[in-house]
Order: sequence, then structure tokens, then C-alpha cells
Amino acid sequence: MPDPAQELSDLLRQDRRYKIEAYAFVFDALGYAHKVLGMGLVQESEDKPEPGGGKRSGAEPREAQPSEMESSETESADEPAAGERHLTGQQLCEAIRIFALEQYGYMAKCVLNSWGVHKTGDFGEIVFNLIRIGQMRKTKDDRREDFDDVFDFESGLTQSFQIKHP
Repeated sequence: MPDPAQELSDLLRQDRRYKIEAYAFVFDALGYAHKVLGMGLVQESEDKPEPGGGKRSGAEPREAQPSEMESSETESADEPAAGERHLTGQQLCEAIRIFALEQYGYMAKCVLNSWGVHKTGDFGEIVFNLIRIGQMRKTKDDRREDFDDVFDFESGLTQSFQIKHP
């Protein structure tokens, strides 16, 4: 069985556009979308999960192995098994936007830019890189282009930021 950490390491050497923090952030935002925002429909993926982990969708993190990047999503008896919940590219981008504002506030755009992410299409590149190495999987309807122009970084991450008063 291929080592997920090695596959990610190889990916980072082959595609130097994005830092590892961008990949980890996408996984964390996906978990946030499921757990906090309640997003994600149960949907069949293109490929059935293989025993011990398999391909996961752009909206479905692979079960974390000790040596791989962990998602904030965990399984429970009340929830579908990992890999059954799915987000569209547009939904994931919106969850990423909300999560970025919550995590980094007014600096969200700057932080994402420092990781090589400058537009929503970059999230699509990250997700489809992860699909390619088996860290995520997709449904037959998912396309990389689903992530293009979902929101403008300037207005979506800077102008929409509001300080919350207690």
C-alpha cells in the first residue's frame, strides 16, 4: 500500500504552487463544513472506498492514517461513514471562505496568498491534486472548473470581514 505521507511529499515536489498549509487548510475547512456548518449530502463517489482507505472526493477526506495529514472530521455512530458525505466545489469554496474569515479575520486573504492561493480556482487545483494521489475522491459530476470564480478574493475575504461585538 502506498504511503500517503510520501505521496503528499511527492506531490509538493512536483507541484510547487501551493504550500502544505494550503492542503491542510482545505482538509480542515472540509471538516468545518461538515461539523459546524452541517454541509454535505450523502452521495455515491466515482470509486468505492478500498479497504484501509481509498480515493475520496473533493468533499470527502480520506480516513487519517498515523503518517498522513489529518482532517478535523471524525466518524460517529450517528453520522454516515467517512467518504459518504459530499460537497460540491461551490459549497466547499463557501465553507473555505467562512472558515478562513473565522480563523484569520481581516488577514485571511493575506494568509491564503502566502500559501499560493489567490483565487477559488486554486482550491480546485488543490482538491484535484489530492484526488490524483488518492487523498480525496470525487463523484462523476465533479469537475475542477466547479471551483472557478466562486467568489472574488478581495470582496469575499476582505470587504466582507466584520468585527463581531460581544
